[in-house]
Amino acid sequence: MPDAIDDYALLSNARTAALVSRTGSIDWLCLPRFDAPSVFAALLGGEAQGHWLLRPSDPGATASRRYDGDTFTLLTRWESATGVAEVHDCLVVDTRRHDLDRRVDLVRRVVGVTGSVEFAQSVRLRFDYARAVPWVRQTGTETEPELVAIAGPDAVVLRGAALTAEDHVHRGRFTVDAGETRDLTLTRHPSHRPAPHPIDVGAALLDTGRWWSEWASHIRTHEVHRDEVVRSLLTLRALTHHDTGGIIAAPTTSLPEEFGGERNWDYRYVWLRDASLTIEVLLAHGFAHVVEHWRRWLLRSIAGDPDQLQIVYGVTGERDLAERTMTSLPGYGGAMPVRVGNGAAQQFQADVTGEVMTALFAARESGVPESELSWPLERALLRRAERRIDEPDRGIWEIRGEPQMFTHSRAMVWAAFDRGIRSVREHGLPGPVETWERHRDRVRARIDARGVSAAGHFTQHEGTDAVDASLLLLPTVGFCAPDDPRMLATVAEIERTLLSDGLVLRYRTESGVDGLAGRENPFLACSFWLVEQYAATERLADAHALMDRACGVANDLGLLSEEYDTDAGRQAGNTPQALSHLALVRAADALARADYSPASPPSR
Repeated sequence: MPDAIDDYALLSNARTAALVSRTGSIDWLCLPRFDAPSVFAALLGGEAQGHWLLRPSDPGATASRRYDGDTFTLLTRWESATGVAEVHDCLVVDTRRHDLDRRVDLVRRVVGVTGSVEFAQSVRLRFDYARAVPWVRQTGTETEPELVAIAGPDAVVLRGAALTAEDHVHRGRFTVDAGETRDLTLTRHPSHRPAPHPIDVGAALLDTGRWWSEWASHIRTHEVHRDEVVRSLLTLRALTHHDTGGIIAAPTTSLPEEFGGERNWDYRYVWLRDASLTIEVLLAHGFAHVVEHWRRWLLRSIAGDPDQLQIVYGVTGERDLAERTMTSLPGYGGAMPVRVGNGAAQQFQADVTGEVMTALFAARESGVPESELSWPLERALLRRAERRIDEPDRGIWEIRGEPQMFTHSRAMVWAAFDRGIRSVREHGLPGPVETWERHRDRVRARIDARGVSAAGHFTQHEGTDAVDASLLLLPTVGFCAPDDPRMLATVAEIERTLLSDGLVLRYRTESGVDGLAGRENPFLACSFWLVEQYAATERLADAHALMDRACGVANDLGLLSEEYDTDAGRQAGNTPQALSHLALVRAADALARADYSPASPPSR
């Protein structure tokens, strides 16, 4: 059984990611990129699905951990009966090479601090989502041990300590004394090429640390939950592919929204919505230069007929994300099915054009230079929105039930036309502005007529009186003021029906709107959205209390998953979740605006 979701640390080289447990086990690693097949997948089953355990052989040893400053180098300090040692885990960032060689280096440096500590290793390599047991051979020497594993197109080489085969597992032990260092490395390379030369581990750790610290040094922020904001922004960078600019939703698949249930999804892809919202957050914190990288990704991914627009793509813009069940992985705690791919790629979600247009307009407002194709792309997106303006959709939550006229989706269609109009009126770009104004006004009129209940609050969709936490986003795009009576009534209804032990549900699953069995836990981004709304309407005591509560469910390293099980007191869903972290940053920014005068200088 894998550890609790909260107990995992993230390693990232901005091309792929690994999850390391408190017990020293790397239980999730996909190579060579975020959405590639796994090499270690114990997270979705157990040791049989592949892992790399490294810890003191003393069963009573205890561990504490932290990141090395503003980096993703994990420092785990082990205290055993015979001494103290540290393990420094790191996915090496190497910006000098091109990703085409697909080399990945994972470092586990063991440093003796006091006394003498014996470490035990257990390595079980299972390629292709545990469907391929590799061919493994010893290729090193007694003084320079080396183990090579090959299966199909993939190969890894393990260096640094002798390992002995034992029923398809490789085990070994070694001892570090005070002041001694032992470097263990795993290097991925294409199997048709020879194993690459070993890296200089010391130099690689220094270079990787400098890269992360240099990026973090450009963060502009305030003092409101400053540590959480900085770690969240770093996490968003960790989920952004260095070469392509694609921003994934999370580095995991099928961690359950309901433990033991079927609400398990693959989030290792680039959602236009999440990426657009991430871009807005990065813009607000000093990273205007990242917009062009993402905009080029966007142009490449959706190039061609706008009617073929998908809401989610692969890291390099792949369209074929066919959803399938991976029976080789028994699931986290038995939660089945384990899914690879995501069927939402074929859904119509009307809101996505609004998020993309809003992000591109924010870039324009920030002074990011126009590219030759950016405005033609936006006009094409608006032509698509015109053709589908009255079509029901699957909404922000990607329901698998019947399409509906979701109020949030309608409001985002309004926002799409509004940003197009403002780009013409305020920035002098060419476009059929009168036509867009007619469409914008018609969408608003329909929401006013059919998206408001008799009690005066906005509704989840036409034909229901239920609310949805996505309605909290209406003021953030300018559809209505935060203190609009309909918005205040919506907040009251969300508080009455969607608050669960102090955190916010997305919607009531028992309504059947999503077409799925079971229930889910409070969705962390929604709680941060409510903080933003509270701050905008000067409910500052409520805003700070909810912010503290939502930030308080992060793990010891500041990482947030998608949801939180308030009954069991543990994180749920894929982790770390970009939407949770960007919503945290937005909520902190809203509190800073409410708490401090505009003249207050930013810190950092």
